[in-house]
Amino acid sequence: MPPTPSIQAQKATKNIATGLLLALFGSIAFSGKAIIVKLAYRYGVDAVTLIMYRMLFALPIFATMAWWASRGKPPLTRKDWLGVLGLGVTGYYLASFLDFAGLAYISASLERLILYLNPTLVVLLGWALYGRGIRWGQAAGMLVSYSGVVLVFGHEANLQGTNAAWGTLLVFLSAVSYAIYLVYSGEMVQRLGALRLVGLATTVACLCCLAQFLVLRPLSAAVVAPEVIWLSVLNATLCTAVPVLMVMMAIERIGAGMAAQAGMVGPLSTILMGVWILGEPFTVWVAAGTALVVAGIFVFTRMARRTGGA
Repeated sequence: MPPTPSIQAQKATKNIATGLLLALFGSIAFSGKAIIVKLAYRYGVDAVTLIMYRMLFALPIFATMAWWASRGKPPLTRKDWLGVLGLGVTGYYLASFLDFAGLAYISASLERLILYLNPTLVVLLGWALYGRGIRWGQAAGMLVSYSGVVLVFGHEANLQGTNAAWGTLLVFLSAVSYAIYLVYSGEMVQRLGALRLVGLATTVACLCCLAQFLVLRPLSAAVVAPEVIWLSVLNATLCTAVPVLMVMMAIERIGAGMAAQAGMVGPLSTILMGVWILGEPFTVWVAAGTALVVAGIFVFTRMARRTGGA
């Protein structure tokens, strides 16, 4: 006997509520990555060693994910493997390393605001590479959000000088690298599936980070404070693998658009954790810049969905 409409409505409401919670917690967990990295830097570790440990502990998780998603599927072709390698290098290796390196120079709050510009970079790349149009509403949203980042950057530059500029550039390049991954991954996601592609590409990135450490650092550099090890384990699990799964499960329940809207809690949670855990100052400049970035991205994403854009 088919379920009554009221039961179906209850199930749908519960599904939406679960999806929203998954998206919210996934976004907050992602945002915690910057906090953990900043904490680890207090123990004298550098970006090359820190990201090596993060990827070392994440490698078994992502390799298992790739194996699980590949069960019963046809093997990858040579073209598929080349695509996975390219996406793994740009989307996860370069994006992660540049982000870690930039966090050595700027606050966690500014880092999260820069990364939050990612949807606008995807649209800009689509315009530059494929000639896709940008609607006035999207352009207005981008202008507002970039103004917010410039506002916060200007405040940090007054305090830290050229270090803030260098760190901002590194994190912005990280965002560009991940945007390139998103632009070129669409076809492969349709062919391989999101879970399989993410598992394979992140496995490639993990191996790249391990190889980078072996090339650039002596093995003695792996001797770090115990706190760095535990922070790296937390980073690899709670702030890397867990939120990836949470966001994917959220998208299955509520769709990418609603999941993206729920993800707007990310910059706010980073700022709160930065103030509470790291003791970063919460100033009028940070508050105003954050408000501009969140408002700009909100307008941008609403206009993109309304016009069938990115």
